[in-house]
Amino acid sequence: MTGEELARSAARPAPRAGMLATLLEIGQTLASPVELRTALERVLGTLERDAGVRRAAVLMLDSGSEEIRVAVSVGLAAEAHRVRCRLGQGIAGRVVESGRPVAMAVPSREPLFPRGAGEESALEGSFYCVPIAAERRPLGALAIEVRQDDQADGGDGGHFFALIATMISQALRIHRRLEEELDGSADEIGMVGVARKRQGLGSIIGVSPQMREACERIARIAPTGATVLIRGEPGTGKELVARAIHSHSARAKKAFVKVSVGAVPDRMIESEVFGHEKGAFAGATSSKRGSLELACGGTLFLDEVGELSGSAQTRFLRLLREGRFARLGGTETLSADVRILAASTTDLEAAVAAQEFREDLHRRLSASAVFLPPLRERGSDVLLLAEHFFARYSRAHGKRIRRISTAAMDMLASHPWPGNVRELENTIERAVLSCESSVLHGHHLPPALQVAKAPETSTRASLSEAVQQYEKDLILDALKSARGNRMHAARLLDTTERVIGYKIHKYGIEPQRFRAPGLASR
Repeated sequence: MTGEELARSAARPAPRAGMLATLLEIGQTLASPVELRTALERVLGTLERDAGVRRAAVLMLDSGSEEIRVAVSVGLAAEAHRVRCRLGQGIAGRVVESGRPVAMAVPSREPLFPRGAGEESALEGSFYCVPIAAERRPLGALAIEVRQDDQADGGDGGHFFALIATMISQALRIHRRLEEELDGSADEIGMVGVARKRQGLGSIIGVSPQMREACERIARIAPTGATVLIRGEPGTGKELVARAIHSHSARAKKAFVKVSVGAVPDRMIESEVFGHEKGAFAGATSSKRGSLELACGGTLFLDEVGELSGSAQTRFLRLLREGRFARLGGTETLSADVRILAASTTDLEAAVAAQEFREDLHRRLSASAVFLPPLRERGSDVLLLAEHFFARYSRAHGKRIRRISTAAMDMLASHPWPGNVRELENTIERAVLSCESSVLHGHHLPPALQVAKAPETSTRASLSEAVQQYEKDLILDALKSARGNRMHAARLLDTTERVIGYKIHKYGIEPQRFRAPGLASR
């Protein structure tokens, strides 16, 4: 939309309060610290809920191929995401190419909105397609199909959706500029975490001070080629960090080979890492290359290095000192053009004191070390990670779940997470699989999390207590959807405002925490 058109739009009567609240929610969503793809999915979900939208899509232009594709959508069949159209082709192609919005009765030949036979004639509504552009450069379009009986903004939907497209374009512009400045290239829409945007480190996600410090250290170490020891509790993401270090080093295009030391018997670990010659031991009927040779030119990652046997530690120390090794049973000395990354959950200092781990090997490994904090010390990262896994597994399992309820978020935030990020990921995936509604509620989470939310209660809740907790979750979720408006929440729950008021008093709920600033709520 041009500046002139936006000025004319601004001169029109203000939209009704409901649309102002919707715009406010969309603005907060686009400004939130979640993946951009997740934010856009929520924007479309908000429009579906509040603006009578039947189907919608954010379409993105690939500047290289000049093809337009569906990036995120609501209400579209899976095949729509495989459709491509070129600039000037179809309604979307013409809108992106010209930069001019289109509003009409729902078109029957729009390739990005496929429908079955007979559906078009039965549908009554409107279709809007508005351009998404930044600095006069086309980025894509917002395509919206609205039911006739619920037109956005009293029938003036074109200007309402154009404003939303402008908000999306601003979010895209900021996202791409950040990527270009810090990563050197514009990434595909929204598939990165906050830490990556700042450090260019794969999919490491975190905004807590502890993770910022860890990411800064990783960013400094990755290009150097130094041996690195990664420390942290089980489930903190040590392999993820190792892969990030490899992918941001000069060896990124070479092999990344992982050896899980604890999963290999002691008598076999040397053969696994260094290889062996035929006849080196009983059962060695042929020569075998070890992981060091397989990782030639790349990176060897030894997970749980503290589990290395004594003889393997001696061989490994020689490798680090001289850069050379020999296969088991062999006499030929081979050079090792390999970067070594190691990880450990055990207390290596205690193992050195107990003479179970070589002090000189520990010294060489820990010269460049990264410590990953446990999730219980990363309070500000829990919900960010939960949103990330929620978006990932909702897509992976084909679930149309719009969001996580407030009550469920409270449970996630209050849990100590002894299993760290791995436990959180598994919890979210199981919850997504068990959820059959459009909102993931507290009762979809494991019982341990529901107990953690209220530690003063008995671990064995009665049926009455469980029912009351479920009722409270439903009311909290309805109030969040209604932005604190009791009347609207009552309609969502098919009850009366008086009943909602009684329940709010009974459960000590504060509706004002959900209210949009500047808007009255009963």
